[in-house]
Parts: sequence; structure tokens; C-alpha cells
Amino acid sequence: MPKRIFDIDLGPTQPLKVFSEAEAEAEALAKQWLAVYGKDMKGANTEAFMWHVFSGGRYPSLSGEDSLAKYKEQVAPEYIVLSNNKLRAVSTNLLPLPEVCYRRDYYVFPSNLAWTMAFTHESGWLGPYFATHPCYEPLNKKNLEAFRAKVRKIQEAEEAKRNGWV
Repeated sequence: MPKRIFDIDLGPTQPLKVFSEAEAEAEALAKQWLAVYGKDMKGANTEAFMWHVFSGGRYPSLSGEDSLAKYKEQVAPEYIVLSNNKLRAVSTNLLPLPEVCYRRDYYVFPSNLAWTMAFTHESGWLGPYFATHPCYEPLNKKNLEAFRAKVRKIQEAEEAKRNGWV
């Protein structure tokens, strides 16, 4: 059964972590996100929607179908899903697909912020937006290595079960 978190259907995965609103963990994630993607946010109303840095041209990004295609290519050991209101966030081990995250404003990114996908309620007119960190290549290489290590670990555990070792 799919797991829903703040109106986002995470599909077949369960959340790895639900970030505490009481401890302002989601707000801290939003500050980290803005430190990378919102450096030149003058004139962009990021209080209302952080993705205004993209729609206002303050940070380079892909939009529309191009952004979705690039987003679907990404791999990481885990993904953070952050609500636009900066109050809720969850991490998951599967990349949330836009078909299950309809008409909401939220951001998906790996923990090292190598890239981000901003889904907007204006999708089709404004967004979605895909952007990369200024140090994308080395950060994304780390994501790929960690993802491959995670897959190997899962495969080794499955082999151990099949062979009766555990």
C-alpha cells in the first residue's frame, strides 16, 4: 500500500525518516536548500514559493518536460522530499515520480543537494524545475557511488538468504 506524506504518494516505498516539525528539521533543510539555490533571490518571493528563484531566472534551471527527463535520470542512496511551507520533510529510498505528486509545491533532492527538482502547483505553466548544484559533477559522482554500494549490499543480503547463510 502506498505511503502518503503531506499529500504526496511515495508509491511503494516507506519513508526512511520523517523530519520533526517540532525540532524545525524541515526548516533547516529549507535553509540549506536556499543557501545553494537561493543565493541570488533578490526580487524572488521565496517566502511564498522557493521555486521563484527558478521562475524568476535567479538560478539556472530546466523546466517542463526537459526537467522531468533529467530528474528521472537521477540516482542517490536516498531522496529528501521537502514541502514548500518548510514545515514538513521526509526521506525515502525511491525517487518520487511526478505522477504520484500532483498539484503540490515541494522539492526533491539528495542529502548533498547535488541537484533539485521543484514541483509546482503551476506545473505546465511554471515548472516543474530541475537545477544542479555549482559542484554537481563531484557531488553526483558521490551519489552514484553510494547508490551502487547500496544496491550491492541489498544483492548480497538477498544472496545470503537464498543460500541459507542468514
